[in-house]
Amino acid sequence: MRYKLPYARAGQVVGLLGGSFDPPHEGHAHITREALKRFKLDQVWWLVSPGNPLKRRGPAPMDQRLKAAQSLIDHPKVKITDLEKQLGSPFTAQTVQHLKRLYPDVHFVWLMGADNLAQFHQWQDWQTIVENVPIAVIARAGQRLGARRSVMARTYRQFRLTGAKTRLLSRHAAPAWAYQNVPLVNLSSTAIRASGKWNTKPPSK
Repeated sequence: MRYKLPYARAGQVVGLLGGSFDPPHEGHAHITREALKRFKLDQVWWLVSPGNPLKRRGPAPMDQRLKAAQSLIDHPKVKITDLEKQLGSPFTAQTVQHLKRLYPDVHFVWLMGADNLAQFHQWQDWQTIVENVPIAVIARAGQRLGARRSVMARTYRQFRLTGAKTRLLSRHAAPAWAYQNVPLVNLSSTAIRASGKWNTKPPSK
């Protein structure tokens, strides 16, 4: 099978931001820009997923979400992809393993918000993710306590990087994770869908 893979040079550091992006919003773009700066990333790839296994309701059509993401952020270091669909990997653990095999000389960092950290232990093979790729957690200052109490944070507390070491996260072998407080945009995909401003119906032919 031939994949339409994004390009990354050997030795580059690529942040992976996964999700259904249903819809993508400025909060996603803000997290991406902050991650590029704070973790010294060469690129960030958005992994627009076919669907979220933890959600009963299916997302809007893939093409719609990809186009919306591409129109939201225009940055030379950001690539919008449907890699999970191409790779046939509905679960993050599978995606990470596929990418490490396809890009053996690229350093990957998984990006996530503190809200996802609270339920991270519910993800399929979540410990496989932690053991295979460094994790950068980005959140508001007020979410710090909840993140510390999460199953992942408690299980891997000895592998957390702090202070100046945070910026070198990508150079650490997994397991390794770091937490960064940033002023986040107060938006969520759930709230946007509830407002009725996101049309999830495919266009009529």
